[in-house]
Amino acid sequence: MKTLRLALAASIGLVACASTPDPAALDRMASDAIHASFRDQGIAKLDRLDQDAIQRACSSDRAPDAALVKQLEAEQQATIRWPQDGVYLGDWREGEKLAQNGRGMTWTDPAGAPSGGNCYNCHQLSKAEISFGTIGPSLYHYAQARGVTDPNAPAAAPVVQYTWGKLWNSKASNACSTMPRFGHAGVLTQAQIRDLMALLLDPRSPVNAQ
Repeated sequence: MKTLRLALAASIGLVACASTPDPAALDRMASDAIHASFRDQGIAKLDRLDQDAIQRACSSDRAPDAALVKQLEAEQQATIRWPQDGVYLGDWREGEKLAQNGRGMTWTDPAGAPSGGNCYNCHQLSKAEISFGTIGPSLYHYAQARGVTDPNAPAAAPVVQYTWGKLWNSKASNACSTMPRFGHAGVLTQAQIRDLMALLLDPRSPVNAQ
């Protein structure tokens, strides 16, 4: 959006050497141009192009100020759905499958088909995996690095809850995070997030056991 808006501003400036165009008008023009370039197909609908408040703030040509960041993060924090039964961890084996699976939510996928987490696209998680991205920090030895030896112990609760919140809605703790909002956006189910939690925090998982 930011790049397209700048391009539109440059085009308008060349045509009518006048005052700088209204940023809101440029945003509308950019949005209209983007929407005109795509169409609904399968489960991929045009509403995926619509930005919410935090996306608009973080794709602006000016970074949001500290007060706005605090407000946006508080709003995102309020959207996190905590497990009602208090169970945060599932099966790390299923979590490892999710971490390696980047499939899902394309126009060729049937509605309701489960998606993968695609975690290795941005993070290192285990020593054995040699193909991983570096957009995000390494998560290898995630639990040990945070002093967690037993994720079910009361002392581990802050780390467990932070991790759940990060997976559910990453923008709750970092407004302009590029990490998907897995739970908030409906990319992963609560059961799938439990499995990723186990991958990160279970001492027997390949993230922590090596």
